Amino acid sequence: MTTDHSMGFLLEKIEKKPYYETFDVAKRRKIYLIRKSYDENVKLPENLIVETAKQEAIAVDSWKKAKAVKNFLMFRFELEKLVELKKRAAEILMDVKRTSTTYDALIDIYEPKMTAEKLTGIFDNLRKSLVLIIAKCQNRKEHLEMSLLQRRVPIDVQRKISNILVNTIDYDVESEMAGGRIDETEHPFTTGYYDDVRITTHYYEDNFASAIFSILHEGGHAIYEQGLRQEWMFQPIGSTCSLGFHESQSRLFENIIGRSKEFWTYFLPKLKELTGTTFTDVTLDDFVSAINQVKLSKIRIEADEATYCLHIIIRFEIERDLMAGKVTVAELPQIWNQKYKDYLGLEIKNDSEGLMQDTHWAKGLIGYFPTYALGNIYSGQIITKMQKDLSGWRKKVSEGNLHTIKQWLIENVYTYGNLYNPEDLIKKITMEEVNITHYLDYLNEKLSRIYKF
Repeated sequence: MTTDHSMGFLLEKIEKKPYYETFDVAKRRKIYLIRKSYDENVKLPENLIVETAKQEAIAVDSWKKAKAVKNFLMFRFELEKLVELKKRAAEILMDVKRTSTTYDALIDIYEPKMTAEKLTGIFDNLRKSLVLIIAKCQNRKEHLEMSLLQRRVPIDVQRKISNILVNTIDYDVESEMAGGRIDETEHPFTTGYYDDVRITTHYYEDNFASAIFSILHEGGHAIYEQGLRQEWMFQPIGSTCSLGFHESQSRLFENIIGRSKEFWTYFLPKLKELTGTTFTDVTLDDFVSAINQVKLSKIRIEADEATYCLHIIIRFEIERDLMAGKVTVAELPQIWNQKYKDYLGLEIKNDSEGLMQDTHWAKGLIGYFPTYALGNIYSGQIITKMQKDLSGWRKKVSEGNLHTIKQWLIENVYTYGNLYNPEDLIKKITMEEVNITHYLDYLNEKLSRIYKF
């Protein structure tokens, strides 16, 4: 249906009508999004789509086997084939999307109208500032007590904790009108639309915090989906803005709210009640310090708030140069390892803990990674705006009342759906361009209290 020629005929017909110019913002955006989807899809040859889908399946299988034995050479040639296919598609899409580079055409799939040039400027400044913050924390790491995070919590207890957590953030999984649910999987994810949005998590007895923060993270994604305008359901504008904006909401609930002292003022007593004597000796300050530790890690999904964006910046720089032909797939291990040494001071011992740790490239998701860092940046801007409008939001969090926060997000973020491109939407919400200052201020303020710098 997306590529049916009747769709193109109808689009051309309506765009030529005199009354087209009188359409309001919502109607014009609907036509724009349908046109964008149609033009992009009809331009891509069917044989290229088929060949790419097959190669993605082959590459993922190859990646799994190569990662298991820590041998990039087993994966290299299948990745090379896939990268060439993505380049061919990107060259075609450059014309339709009106981008200046092939990489921009791929970024646009996930973060419309964002470019590598803009990201390079944003990320260069972000990296420099994060390196300074991390250095301050590393110099004062002796202040933190982290062993409490390894205390064992039975999985059945963790399931109860998860149910109370989602209830606290106003994600309904229990009432007769519940549009949410929690299931278990190896890697947490969110799926669904409007009235039926489900989340998953995983449980480890010796790592209870993993489930807690995956629940908060996926819960943020789910609340965004459920908060969209009901009257826009099934319409082009009735979807979320971008993957960067989606990530801003998961990070807002997971980190800005979920790792705050105010949240645990309310929730730590509940955790203690559910876990018996496990945490009776743990103070609020010790717990908050432990869950906000800054620790250099080779693995992206294990990274803390301060170091996480550096993992993303490394991947962005590699993708950018790979698509520009400045580096080859064969050179990726060496380049990856050098960047981890330069940016995080870490020595990568093998490619499974290096460039093969993520599945994104094996799935052909080139251009996806930058949205993770943009999500952090957007979340900092959004929370600054919310602070101006809801000055007492932290007190409400300490009382376990997140309903007011959710309503503010619905009225100021979710209500716009896909009415604007992400850069336009962040400006609509905050009255400023993409700005890293707010996220950095948030990190500095919180970590300086914990690490006393």
